[in-house]
Amino acid sequence: MHPRPSPQGKPVSLFVTCIVDMIYPQTGMSVVKILEHLGVEVDFPLGQTCCGQPAFNSGYQDEARVVARQFLRAFKDAQVIVTPSGSCCAMVRHEYPRLFADDPVLHAEAERIASLTWEFTEYLVDGLGITDLGLRLPQPQTVAFHDACHGLRLLKLGAASRALMQHTENATVVDLPNCDVCCGFGGLFAVKMAEVSSAMLEQKCSDIDACAADTIITGDASCLTQMNGGLSRRGSSKRVRHVADVLADALPEVSHAE
Repeated sequence: MHPRPSPQGKPVSLFVTCIVDMIYPQTGMSVVKILEHLGVEVDFPLGQTCCGQPAFNSGYQDEARVVARQFLRAFKDAQVIVTPSGSCCAMVRHEYPRLFADDPVLHAEAERIASLTWEFTEYLVDGLGITDLGLRLPQPQTVAFHDACHGLRLLKLGAASRALMQHTENATVVDLPNCDVCCGFGGLFAVKMAEVSSAMLEQKCSDIDACAADTIITGDASCLTQMNGGLSRRGSSKRVRHVADVLADALPEVSHAE
C-alpha cells in the first residue's frame, strides 16, 4: 500500500462523479463552496469521466480498466483528490490497485492515486483535522444520518459527517432507526433484484417517516436518489439531502455572496 500523505496545505482536485455531474450539479458546487470557505484552492480536471464502478460491479473488468486508465490520466497531476461519494471513493481506493495488479507501472500509479483520494467529509475531518467549520443554519433543523454501504463498510465513514453537523449551529442531530441498513439501491442490484430492492427501500422509507428528523443526510447521491424516489411515491414530506448541500446552506452570507 502506497503511503497516505497528509492533504494539508495542498490544492484539491475535485472528482465530481457521474451522478452529481448529471443530476445534482449543485452538490458539486456545495463542495467547492465549503472548501473555498476554508481557503482551500480547488481545481476541476476536465478530462475526468466515470470511475468505472458500474462496469466493475457488473463483472466487466476489462471495460472498467479502460475507464480507470482515463481517471489516472485525468488526475495525474493532482496532489489531493476529493469526491462527494463514498462509493466512488471506495472504487478508486480499494479496487484500482486490484484492477491493475498485473501491470507494474499502472499498479504503482493506481496505488499513488488511491493514496491521494478522500471522501469529502473524511477529507475535512480526518485529513484537515477540522470538525467545526464555523457554520450556522438559517433556521433550526433536526437531522439524522443514513450511512451508505460503501462508505460505511469500506471507508469506515460515518463519524466525520456527524461531527461536522454537531458543530453546526441550529442543527440538532438525532438517530435514524437502522441507519446502517442498506436502502436497496446497490447500483445494478436495484435492477437485477428489483423486488428485493423495493422491499428494502420500503423498510428504509418507513424508518425515515418514523424518525423525528426534518431532514435525512447521506454522503452518496445514488442512495439519496433511491430514498427520495421511494419517499415521493409514498407521499412522504421527508426528504434526503447530501451532507455537502446541508453544510453549504449553513455558510455565512459572505461566503454565499462570493
